[in-house]
Amino acid sequence: MAERGLLSPDYGDSEDSREAGLRPQSLKDFQGQDAIKQNLSVFIRAAKERGDSLDHVFLSGPPGLGKTTLAGIVANELGVEFKVTSAPALEKPKDLAGILTTINKNAVFFIDEIHRLKPALEEMLYVAMEDYAIDWVIGQGPSARTIRIPIPPFTLIGATTKAGQVASPLYNRFGISVRINFYEHAEIVTILRRSAEILGIKIGEDAADLLARCSRGTPRVANRLLRRMRDFAQVAGDGLVTPKVVETGLARLQIDEFGLERQDREILRVIVENYGGGPVGAETLAISVGEPIESLEDFYEPYLIQRGFLQRTPRGRVVTDLAFRLVGVARRPAQGGLFGSSDENA
Repeated sequence: MAERGLLSPDYGDSEDSREAGLRPQSLKDFQGQDAIKQNLSVFIRAAKERGDSLDHVFLSGPPGLGKTTLAGIVANELGVEFKVTSAPALEKPKDLAGILTTINKNAVFFIDEIHRLKPALEEMLYVAMEDYAIDWVIGQGPSARTIRIPIPPFTLIGATTKAGQVASPLYNRFGISVRINFYEHAEIVTILRRSAEILGIKIGEDAADLLARCSRGTPRVANRLLRRMRDFAQVAGDGLVTPKVVETGLARLQIDEFGLERQDREILRVIVENYGGGPVGAETLAISVGEPIESLEDFYEPYLIQRGFLQRTPRGRVVTDLAFRLVGVARRPAQGGLFGSSDENA
């Protein structure tokens, strides 16, 4: 298995946990995603004025864009308890029941990676989300009986990078659905300035602009790169992060001006040189570059597609002219298939 690079959004999560102070605590401090913030502020205000729990919230989008942060902000804005777990940590119904039966009224209960929730736990959540109760079986065999245990009203926030893998009955119980997209360049620059101020990092405007262009539209990546540039500036300079420091640092990290690292370029090179630009199936491509298919689909392809290097088609992955230019190979004339064949099933 290939090692994930610095720009993979889940790389070095322990380091992100040590920099928890970078997480905004309110909607006004949360940069970007303006439409999402405006809608959430209305829903939160209405729930507070009624004294009700907020409707259950479904958060989806690529990793590193702030789903966990946004869940915490919702709890802060509501002024309620915030309980956090992840679906893989919930092994048995008693694990979930233990949380739900001790939760405070109107609290926010956050489940990360909710697409990995086990079916038995999903069924327990159905009743909890709709009726604010859990069904518990007492006894075994013919003498077994089910009792319904009431629980306080609460808000479930489920987050996932794979919305399509969440069961429809569970998804349909969320009253608010939010899709978080990659951030605009100017938004990443603002995030970098805020993080630099919190961390006490001196960074020039041009350096912040250059760093933002290489941050893949992802705040987590931007903050991680900022910390690495701080290291280069401290050891090789006077502590000021300048464009020269950023250029040198990115070169040493093998990150180019598009924000692509070595493995991103390897994926494009393999499709161009081994498969003539595609189409090539995801499983074949994953084997060719030494990555699990989950890593390929979750951590590499979204940004390559967003930046216009790669396309997903019914017949497989296909690179664009931009990828050919990046790799430095001229595209050969199409001989059929996706690039000219009239037989789509060829």
